[in-house]
Amino acid sequence: MTPFIRLLRWVLKAAVFFVLFAFALNNQHDATVYLLFGHQWRGPVALIVMCAFILGVVIGVVGMLPGWWRRRAADKATAAAPRPCDPHSSLPPPHGI
Repeated sequence: MTPFIRLLRWVLKAAVFFVLFAFALNNQHDATVYLLFGHQWRGPVALIVMCAFILGVVIGVVGMLPGWWRRRAADKATAAAPRPCDPHSSLPPPHGI
């Protein structure tokens, strides 16, 4: 990787960090989240937004797990199956492809 690209990636990561840090500093006032059965939670807006984001990521990953497991099982099954011999595999591809 070239030094310029490495520097560009570092600058981009630093910019994202400082934008998120400024967001957290500007949203320190309290907000109330009303939950079920009359419960409520009070906290800084930045913390509530961060918790909602993390909860969304966790729900998304848990929702994708069954598909990942099925695909992994299918990949293992196809890898274990013997492959038939293809007599044309040693031939070069046709011209223009």
